[in-house]
Amino acid sequence: MQKVNMHEAKTHLSRLVEQAAKGEPFVIAKAGKPMVKVVAIDAPTSAPIRRLGFMAGQIAVPDDFDRLGKDEIEQLFGLGK
Repeated sequence: MQKVNMHEAKTHLSRLVEQAAKGEPFVIAKAGKPMVKVVAIDAPTSAPIRRLGFMAGQIAVPDDFDRLGKDEIEQLFGLGK
């Protein structure tokens, strides 16, 4: 993301606003400290971040999970004995 100082923002405001409107947000800094972020009004918000393993320890998979319903499935497909 582009970071511009206050003086540069004043000098090139029209160009910077056009860039922001096209989806290129920028930050205006004063004395090197970021002060504001300029983004387009209709800019899409980012989707929530999906975390891998966010339910760790909250669910348990039975040891025979891959055999659950085996008999019924074999009957449905005519594989039963």
